[in-house]
Amino acid sequence: MTETAEPTEGLRERKKRATRDALRTVALEATLERGLRAVTVEEIAAAANVSVRTFFNYFSTKEEAVVGFDPEQPARIRDAVIARPAGEEPVAALRAVLLEHAGQISVDSSDWGDRLQAIKDNPELLAAHLTAWSSMETALAEAIATRTGLDADRDLYPTLVASAVAMANRVAIRRWKSGPAADLPALVTEAVDLLASGLHPPAP
Repeated sequence: MTETAEPTEGLRERKKRATRDALRTVALEATLERGLRAVTVEEIAAAANVSVRTFFNYFSTKEEAVVGFDPEQPARIRDAVIARPAGEEPVAALRAVLLEHAGQISVDSSDWGDRLQAIKDNPELLAAHLTAWSSMETALAEAIATRTGLDADRDLYPTLVASAVAMANRVAIRRWKSGPAADLPALVTEAVDLLASGLHPPAP
């Protein structure tokens, strides 16, 4: 029984990911072509060959679809941070997981560039973009709280560390998209290491 359940679950997850990716791609391409205001949820769903109801199973709004927010990703990253070796310092644990995430982003770099361009061209997307980052910071804070035995709602440390490292990650991503032939994992490493060192100026 167990041997047949695992492949079925894996197939289900792959189908869900394929549907989510199709909706994200259609929403992004349509927005880049005609602007967000000219794009409807009905159009996105039809182009991805799913119903409007299915669309709302994956995204709450068209803005969320365009910025590519995966509502399950914060929980996955939180769990990955929690699963790091127990003796690892919180910042080191965050760095390791964000480096893995950076490698995944690098594989699909054109998609990320298009998303950032869409946000630049359509300021209405900024709120959804910031909400996505906020969800990620919350997940990171929960992970740090779990690892340190603190309370993310009461204690300052988990949220402060999560927010600082998340911002370092965002700065690295912005530099990666603006700089020629930049390596995202290397930029994430540099940004987080500068933060961990107390932001002392690097040697010239």
